[in-house]
Amino acid sequence: MASHQINHLWSSFAAKHPVLAQFLVFSGVSIGVTILQLVLMPLLRAAFAHTALVNTSFQVLRVGSNVDGSPHFLFDYAAGALPDGGGGLAYFLAVEITPLIAQVINFFAQRNITFRSTSSMTKAAAWYALAYILITFAAAALQGWYKAPFYQLLIVTWGWGSTGENVADVVSMLINTALSFVVFFPIMRLVFKNKDQPPAHDEPASDLGSQPILETSTRRT
Repeated sequence: MASHQINHLWSSFAAKHPVLAQFLVFSGVSIGVTILQLVLMPLLRAAFAHTALVNTSFQVLRVGSNVDGSPHFLFDYAAGALPDGGGGLAYFLAVEITPLIAQVINFFAQRNITFRSTSSMTKAAAWYALAYILITFAAAALQGWYKAPFYQLLIVTWGWGSTGENVADVVSMLINTALSFVVFFPIMRLVFKNKDQPPAHDEPASDLGSQPILETSTRRT
């Protein structure tokens, strides 16, 4: 009985405020995907930590120079373990594979649960992929400025060691998630259409407001 009442209340709320209801469901799904990333990231880091990939440098797309004159790369993962190195190719793969898996799951969950989309999956996937690429580059640009000093602070300055590295991983992931959250919702509302439903309006016109128009048109005919 309680479940039925909750469903009824939610249906009434969603009918009156469809955009807000979508945003709330979107937020819930996004939180679930974030939790998945928090579990997956350390597993991938551990899997790559004892491989030669840690000592394989991955520094691409130079965008100017640092204050000390050294080259600044958009994707800057110098060879060697953090904080002395940049984590190498091992860190890059862990950082990129984690959100890739999460966003594939997020795509289908948001499409089928949040927006119940009936539009072209191919078109939606293309726009989603484009947004993901842009977010990846934006997150890499941000990480290029805070990664080294932040990891140095937690691991060495504060003496947290491996715990500091794990905390820094979580903070980095949350920053990327927040960026994705802001960008993806408006894009999803554009590409995940439901052709079986009328356009959503948070405040639908009242019957009283439409009645005089109907009466007037009837008199004219």
